[in-house]
Amino acid sequence: MALTPSSGEMEELLPLVKQLTDPDQREIVLLELSKKRESFPELAPILWHSVGTVAALLQEIVSIYPLLTPPTLTAHASNRVCNALALLQCVASHADTRQPFLNAQIPLFLYPFLNTQSKSRPFEYLRLTSLGVIGALVKVDDADVISFLLSTEIIPLCLRIMETGSELSKTVATFIVQKILLEETGLNYVCATAERFYAVSTVLANMVQLLQIQPSVRLLKHVVRCYLRLADHPRAREALKTCLPQTLRDDTFGPALHNDPTVQKWLSQLLNTVGSGEEGAANGEMNDGGFGEVR
Repeated sequence: MALTPSSGEMEELLPLVKQLTDPDQREIVLLELSKKRESFPELAPILWHSVGTVAALLQEIVSIYPLLTPPTLTAHASNRVCNALALLQCVASHADTRQPFLNAQIPLFLYPFLNTQSKSRPFEYLRLTSLGVIGALVKVDDADVISFLLSTEIIPLCLRIMETGSELSKTVATFIVQKILLEETGLNYVCATAERFYAVSTVLANMVQLLQIQPSVRLLKHVVRCYLRLADHPRAREALKTCLPQTLRDDTFGPALHNDPTVQKWLSQLLNTVGSGEEGAANGEMNDGGFGEVR
């Protein structure tokens, strides 16, 4: 838990925030503030309400755009912009600044970063830090956040990272999709059409297949929770009877989950909900379950 800053700490903080608007001082100040952000619970409102500060942070972000295509982002440039993103994550996390942050549509400035595909470390760090900002938004159950993310097509960006990112990026991206699904509007959005449902379920199935080769209980936990939530929707539940991966039905992941009763419980609930899948296997084909329209 962050401590309330003393008057001395505030005297240290306020000049630093003011220096963000000075291009010559900004790089070192970004680093200092990103290091100190955990110590200042009220840093977010100060950042948001200080004249020119948010504009300076956005300037840091857009200055990186030319380095995205072709991918020429250096480690130094990535570290610098990620320090700016860390401060925006503060703003996204704080109860008093979250809604203004959304109203200003600032997350949209991060979407070009999430859309990159280079697997170099500077790009991976950039995507992971950007996901951290979105993750901070969804940590608190807020229907307005989910509505914003759905309306701005965050799910396809997360799905791509879930398939191609590092383990940590996959974990955060899957957590974001999980939180969207846990909101009723998110579940209904994904299950509104066969295309949307199978876009999500296919990526989840591919992840399960890869997790057999590269186990990660942390990642598997979010994947299972996504499936369990999908099963709450009647149409998705019917489809999962035939398209849920067999390795989740048998004991493939039993040894990995031996010390995680929570995931064991979720997996048991999932299998109880969708059934054994033997009927679908006997038919020798995967049908559209509850999704009547053509994919």
